[in-house]
Amino acid sequence: MHQLSMVFISLLLLLSSSAFAIQKNIQAVQIYSDDQLLDLIKENKHLSQVVLDECQLVQDIEARANKANMPSYQFLWGDMLAYGICVKKDIPLGLHYMNLAADQGLAEGLEQLGRYYHIGKFMQVDIDRAIVYLKTAASLDNLAAQMRLAALYEQGYGSPLDYPALYSQLHHSLTDDKATHKQISDLLAKLASKMPNKVVEQAKRTRYTN
Repeated sequence: MHQLSMVFISLLLLLSSSAFAIQKNIQAVQIYSDDQLLDLIKENKHLSQVVLDECQLVQDIEARANKANMPSYQFLWGDMLAYGICVKKDIPLGLHYMNLAADQGLAEGLEQLGRYYHIGKFMQVDIDRAIVYLKTAASLDNLAAQMRLAALYEQGYGSPLDYPALYSQLHHSLTDDKATHKQISDLLAKLASKMPNKVVEQAKRTRYTN
């Protein structure tokens, strides 16, 4: 009888432990809000977060990308496919979803595609296409795009007609990171050297969008 009681108690403990594990697992699987995901994307932590969540949100992410057509999730799903994170690697399909996000005006998607065309990630280097994506992202206040675009202009790419708009965007950009602030100052000085002083002063006073 005592032995049966011990078995019963052990069974109860096992069930309680399993129930706690299931509850803990359920609590861990919380889909990101749109704002949370955008913050992760801006910090380039979106893929690592999916891995940290043990790939438990794959179906939810795909549904929001494929059925809800949410640009932030299209971008995330595209990146997961392109890099093979928690899913079978499929670069063309991944880029398709990134383009869908960019077509909906997601600045982070535009910036990433511009960066990929600039460095030749997944595709051949195409500076002209890179500039198109980066200019659009820059006009949406994406600082990474603005800084990359300024570096390209410094290397002689792009049109001088576009310098004032980018100068204005960088001049009005905000950051609390000292290293980034220094980079922006250096890029502004280099852009200013390519323009007449009156154009630089006008760019400082005017908020440009492309």
